[in-house]
Amino acid sequence: MYNSLIRGYANSDDPFNAICLYRQMFTSGLPPNEFTFPFVLKVCASKLAYSDAVLVHGHAIKLGFESQVCVQNALINVYDVCGLTRCARKVFDDISDKTLVSWNSMIGGYAKMGYWKEAFLLFHAMRELGIEPDEFTFVNLLSVCSQTYDLDLGRFVHLYIEITGVKIDIYVQNALVDMYAKCGHLKTAQAFFDRMLDKNVVSWTSMVSGYAKQGLINSAQKIFDQMPVKNVVSWNSMISCYIQESRCREALDLFCRMCNSKVVPNETTLVCILSACCQLGDLVMGKKTHDYICSNNITPNITLYNALVDMYAKCGPIWTAMDIFLEMPEKNVVSWNVMIGALALHGCGFKAIELFEEMQAGGIWPDEITFTGLLSACSHSGLVDIGQYYFDKMSLIYRVPREIEHYACMVDILGRGGHLEEAIKLIGAMPMKPDVVVWGALLGACRIHGNIEVGRQILKQLLELEPYSGGLYVLISNLYCEARRWEDVKKIRKLMKDHGIKKCCAISFIEIDDHVYEFMADDKRHEITNGIYAMLDQLTDHLKSVGTCGSAEIGKHIIKQLLKLRPFCGGILCLFQEIKVKDGRMKRYEGGDKRREISRGI
Repeated sequence: MYNSLIRGYANSDDPFNAICLYRQMFTSGLPPNEFTFPFVLKVCASKLAYSDAVLVHGHAIKLGFESQVCVQNALINVYDVCGLTRCARKVFDDISDKTLVSWNSMIGGYAKMGYWKEAFLLFHAMRELGIEPDEFTFVNLLSVCSQTYDLDLGRFVHLYIEITGVKIDIYVQNALVDMYAKCGHLKTAQAFFDRMLDKNVVSWTSMVSGYAKQGLINSAQKIFDQMPVKNVVSWNSMISCYIQESRCREALDLFCRMCNSKVVPNETTLVCILSACCQLGDLVMGKKTHDYICSNNITPNITLYNALVDMYAKCGPIWTAMDIFLEMPEKNVVSWNVMIGALALHGCGFKAIELFEEMQAGGIWPDEITFTGLLSACSHSGLVDIGQYYFDKMSLIYRVPREIEHYACMVDILGRGGHLEEAIKLIGAMPMKPDVVVWGALLGACRIHGNIEVGRQILKQLLELEPYSGGLYVLISNLYCEARRWEDVKKIRKLMKDHGIKKCCAISFIEIDDHVYEFMADDKRHEITNGIYAMLDQLTDHLKSVGTCGSAEIGKHIIKQLLKLRPFCGGILCLFQEIKVKDGRMKRYEGGDKRREISRGI
């Protein structure tokens, strides 16, 4: 009776009751038999209940059932699912009479972990003993080829299947499509997919994921739209494809379609959406996503917690990010890196250092990303000595090798602090060739401290690295602008024009009534563009009378350029920043209580 009930619960929507029933059975004095253990271990595997699996394994040994093949196969499976391949292999090696299920379970365990060498060695040993593989064997082997992106090995398995004449069912077909798609051989994957008479959601999703991974968003969308049935994995693949191509607004629109289709998002979906909110600076959508998590009683895993912290930090409310970080039940190095980087972004240098010390006290060892965030925090807060200390100690004490990003941060720290000569010496002592980020950090320091001669020398280095980068010309133009050398500014702009070099359009974001709009230079897309230009004219008139940036001379120059380069839709936002509207935010009221908020550009 107990076995029947345990089996029923094991196959139900709430399998954990099977474990509870097993405990009840054990405490009541009714001993389990060899048929009890496989069902209980199946539940342990589905719940990743490693400690329960070990307990059940102990019971099996105590009661003398550990040598039963069905129990041993179940143990191999649960240990493999929990990532304990060594334990699974020990059980496998102890099996005196291995069945095909035993071999497939162990090969499948290696496949899940991406251990291709061990999987194929086991396959070879299996063939040496004369055991014929079946379709599950080949699905496992193709799976490991997909994970390791080994096209040659995948082709070998495909050829072996055709030579041996193994039945190619839908599982093998899906595994072949997935392998070719993940290995980037999309033509073969598409040809095999087109020949399939029976396609299921896995077949379609493999093709969507394959095109998405290669950045072929139109092809991915075409396959996605043709899918007769879409599951959460299909939607996730398409959403992540848009985010990968920086088309985050379309990703959010697709997420809304997904919810309207009654497909329940999982944690992977929510991580993708929070990532899109980060890139867009869309705090409204980020909060809605957080509300969805709370209202649906979703217990975030560590990845989702990290995504929430990152979203709040990059969208503005840094202390909300800190609150979520502090409530996390467990943190990994990524969690600490996200929070330290967030504090650096917001100029909270001392708090970032304090958090770094807490991280070490908690037994989490820092990595190269930790030090990038830490040095960035020192840079934004002007902590030259502390930055130098951590830069010196990162390789000596923490055994973290210095990479070019760390040198760029240190150059920025020294440059912002006015130590230009030390920054130049550091660049000269770098073990690798300085890149555009390193030179750009030094050029930024030259602009801050008005060192035009060094700035001109740096520009030569930069133009050798990126001769057609509009951003570099703008940097040197700003350097001349700060020094009020307007003729040199004109020369730089003429040089850009002669070479057909344009600055990449920056985008500002404006939040109005819980909706985020995008603006860029010369933008005429918005329906109230005329009203925006009218306000720009009013601001220009105001700037004429008060000047900007604390200097009437610079203010006149800005106004002259505005009048000459008008229209500049979105420039209102920039001008609000120039005249330093309190907290970077301005509110105005139109038509009664209707509120408009204009936030800082991102």
